Amino acid sequence: MKVFQIGAAGGVGRRLARLLTDHGDAVTGMLRNPAQADTVRACGATPLAGDLIDDSVQLLAAKMAGHDAVVFSAGAHGTGIELTTAIDGAGLEKAADAAARAGVSRFVLVSVFPDALRGQEPNEGFEHYIKVKKSADVYLTHTDLDWLIVRPGSLLDQPGTGRVTAGPAIEYGDVPREDVAAFIDAALHQPALSRVIVELTTGETPVADAVARLLPATGPRVC
Repeated sequence: MKVFQIGAAGGVGRRLARLLTDHGDAVTGMLRNPAQADTVRACGATPLAGDLIDDSVQLLAAKMAGHDAVVFSAGAHGTGIELTTAIDGAGLEKAADAAARAGVSRFVLVSVFPDALRGQEPNEGFEHYIKVKKSADVYLTHTDLDWLIVRPGSLLDQPGTGRVTAGPAIEYGDVPREDVAAFIDAALHQPALSRVIVELTTGETPVADAVARLLPATGPRVC
């Protein structure tokens, strides 16, 4: 499988790139900052310069052409309301349109759990982020792409356990970035897991089993 990653140098992205390449998949990691090229390359992926803000849909489509799937885990990461709108919102819309134009139907979006950090003090920037992410989810679900939206709980940098809780509606919790990457890796190789939203936290179910349980009863299972 040839995977086009947007956000390959990020916490989830670089872990996913390593898993995919270790399993023999070819990964192209798009990056805005040239300084991240070595990080992407160290994960086994091929770095490619690209910019969700400045690149046109046509240019992004040309970069995606020939790939089998797109994984979008990019984000503004608290750099301000304007960039959140441009990257997490408009950037996702542009990437989805580009994937459709390039004929890459499989599209996985790393979104956010609806209950994320609800116990913290109200913050305009964070509330804007939640609103933008929800709108991005809605936009993607209205496309004809073979989409999958993964909404992880609060992300942790600690080692993964290889065990998760996954479903369309689960209780809020934490989840290591390693386990999010492992879930996406497994999900990408199960084409029947399509056009669904999955919430994800740490849990007791092995990742492969968690993905299998989400498959349609009559859907094929492909390694």
